[in-house]
Amino acid sequence: MSSTDRSDPSSPTVAIVGTLDTKGEEIGFARDVLEAQGVAVTLVDVGVMGAPEIEPDVSAAEVADAGGADLDALRAAGDRGEAVEAMGDGAAAIARRLHDDGALDGILGLGGSGNTSIATAAMRALPVGVPKFMVSTVASGDTEPYVGTRDIAMLYSVADIEGLNQLSRTVIANAALAVTGMVTNDPDVEVPDKPTIGITMFGVTTPCVQTAREWLEDRGYETIVFHATGTGGRAMENLIAEGVIDGVLDATTTEWADEHVGGVLGAGRERLDAAAEAGIPQVVSTGALDMVNFGPEDTVPEVFADRQFHVHNPQVTLMRTTPTENADIGRIIAEKLNAATGPVTLALPLAGVSMLDAEGEAFRDEEADEALFRSLRAHVDDDVDLLELDANINDEAFAVAMAERLHEYMQR
Repeated sequence: MSSTDRSDPSSPTVAIVGTLDTKGEEIGFARDVLEAQGVAVTLVDVGVMGAPEIEPDVSAAEVADAGGADLDALRAAGDRGEAVEAMGDGAAAIARRLHDDGALDGILGLGGSGNTSIATAAMRALPVGVPKFMVSTVASGDTEPYVGTRDIAMLYSVADIEGLNQLSRTVIANAALAVTGMVTNDPDVEVPDKPTIGITMFGVTTPCVQTAREWLEDRGYETIVFHATGTGGRAMENLIAEGVIDGVLDATTTEWADEHVGGVLGAGRERLDAAAEAGIPQVVSTGALDMVNFGPEDTVPEVFADRQFHVHNPQVTLMRTTPTENADIGRIIAEKLNAATGPVTLALPLAGVSMLDAEGEAFRDEEADEALFRSLRAHVDDDVDLLELDANINDEAFAVAMAERLHEYMQR
């Protein structure tokens, strides 16, 4: 057990998740920095290679068992991928248990790609707001698989985490002090006792969302706006499932265009499922379904070479969806809305689904839009309310009409 007095209720506790069989010295240093600041530490060992170099509070065998595996069997199999998955599942279960028991105020991890995968699995199992800090050798690359939809801070270790030196001591100490600041200071964030509305937005639906958000907030709602970039949609889905969100104004369903056609901002096939399953009120529209997102122009797959494009900026290239694609997307969204167990409205902006789809703009294509609208009308059940306006999605009248409909549902 660590030397800090855990019986003192004023001492916050940080769980350090790491491979104590290979990184004991480095993790021990992080523990010492935290304890010197008056923070209690729980060491969670996720190493499968051998005996720990320092004594853990939660053993590797306990972690493996929590992940539905046997430590000896993992060692005998010698399958690194299987071990990382099992220990990740176990670390997540341990982290949830510690948090539920009031024995975890923050979590810290440090390591290479293996422990980054394990430790961030534990972090993703914790609610938004719990401090989560990962020192990693892979933090300068693509961190989306590790961060997912959670508020995980990642710090690049610069050098490998192998032994203590002037560089590693500084980086690890900074991480430990950062976590100390997070768990020992009360941010005093006001949490208003208001119903919470989740809203989806993209750059090309910003005026719509700004108008709707202000209208709803004027009537006493708390709003959370999610950028519909794949992770944004998944984040909203997760928070709906966790009960954080009471109603949804899903103005911008553009992630389904990327998911279906093959862009870079898909949110997964589960997008639109959470609100339907939770039975909360939702108003859903067709924002930015006129576009599929790619990176720089030279990253667009060759199969799309003959399509219509718009360069949004040097890092973002937009491709106009076709009538056929829009008809398919309309069917998919309709089927999602048909599964709703709560009140739902499908709102159609007949004069365009984005800024670029407004009259005279680059993506204005009435045939493609009508294919989308016709497919939606044809496939939604009678239980789905239809709201159609001869307006662009960003027109004030359309935004207010959506907000009013959601307000009516919420008042029921």
